[in-house]
Amino acid sequence: MMRVIRVAIAGVGNCASSLIQGIEYYKSLDKNYPDKSLGLMHYDLGGYKPEDIKIVAAFDIDARKVGRPLNEAIFAKPNCTKTFNGGIPEYPVIVEMGEVLDGVASHMENYPEERRFVIAKKGACDVAKVLQNSGADVLLSYLPVGSEQATAYYAEACLKTGTSLINCIPVFIASDKFWAQRFEEKNIPIIGDDIKSQVGATIIHRTLTKLFEDRGVKIDNTYQLNVGGNTDFLNMLNRNRLKSKKISKTEAVQSQLQTPLMDGNIHIGPSDYIPWLKDNKICFLRIEGRGFGNVPVSLELRLSVEDSPNSAGVVIDAIRCCKIARDRRVGGVLISPSAYFMKHPMVQFSDEEARKMVEEFIAGKRER
Repeated sequence: MMRVIRVAIAGVGNCASSLIQGIEYYKSLDKNYPDKSLGLMHYDLGGYKPEDIKIVAAFDIDARKVGRPLNEAIFAKPNCTKTFNGGIPEYPVIVEMGEVLDGVASHMENYPEERRFVIAKKGACDVAKVLQNSGADVLLSYLPVGSEQATAYYAEACLKTGTSLINCIPVFIASDKFWAQRFEEKNIPIIGDDIKSQVGATIIHRTLTKLFEDRGVKIDNTYQLNVGGNTDFLNMLNRNRLKSKKISKTEAVQSQLQTPLMDGNIHIGPSDYIPWLKDNKICFLRIEGRGFGNVPVSLELRLSVEDSPNSAGVVIDAIRCCKIARDRRVGGVLISPSAYFMKHPMVQFSDEEARKMVEEFIAGKRER
């Protein structure tokens, strides 16, 4: 069994930057470092550690990234996440030009160049060929929200080459029966859709919703409003790209209730783009309900997180779960990892139950 996990990345944005910085950060820790698991749900996952992850290919469409070494591209504009590890070694990976398709929202052209994509004037590579030649085990999709055609294009490349897919965005692939069956037929593991952050707005909203329900409080209304200053939030100013995003986030919360709220009583979604926030995401959350004796109770919460590292802490586990499935020759949708790591899995579970299922999957007590 190979101890290296070969990973390709579609979309060299803030999330890719945080993930690569993190891999190199944990790799650089001295063997006597007192707490190597700091910031990780698992340091050793099924025998795989962060340093076993090797990035072998990358795709983007921005002129400031395409054609550049990956270790330089992850710090190029419009990326704006925190640099918590600037000591990235030279990578033998050059960022390839991907297909544009619907990966760019047209309204972004109205913003300064440093905040938006600048499409490279270069022909797209053959993604399937690059995946094949690189020997990638897993493709991470970090495409912009609303990239339905582009996501389908990369999913087809995975099916063609036998590469596993971890779909981190809210375009429904792993949770769609048509796509799920195709990955099942080819025995290719897939995890998706729409990554949960380590401690983010959705996981907190789900947890509090279940707490209210378990403690006998009837929830009447709830909202979750999110603002940020990265290109993801700029892209999402186009509300036409948000249909699947709102479904994903809303269903993640509704799934924790015995009786889902009416549409008019729940609002979850990105609210605005504030440039100076950069990769900082701020969530405003409110829950209104009624407890004992029909007496009102309400909760308000403000969460501030660096968005991209918050996602990388989960992706690093998803990558290793995908490799475990490949080692075991298990294909199709990985139900347990998808339920724990993703907002819109094929089957929803409580986070407590999903975590238990993932631990059983890692230990080999559960196939998927």
